[in-house]
Amino acid sequence: MSDDRVTETTVVREQPVHTTTVVERSGGGGGLLIGLIVLIVVAVGAFFLLTQNSSETRKNNAITAAAKDVGSAAKDVGDSAKKAVE
Repeated sequence: MSDDRVTETTVVREQPVHTTTVVERSGGGGGLLIGLIVLIVVAVGAFFLLTQNSSETRKNNAITAAAKDVGSAAKDVGDSAKKAVE
């Protein structure tokens, strides 16, 4: 007959085994830099658009005032012509 030897070992652990995986991301901050540059470009563009709009408004107001002055002068000439006829 053969002699077989069987050994059983039971390991009891008092604390469960934990495995912690730490993933560190080290970005160079490139996204933040690009975002800041885009924000500056948008702000400068908005400034120029608002300045252009303000300039157009001033130009239109000046033309309107000049047209009113011409209309007033024409009325004065018409009144003078009426008085001359009388």
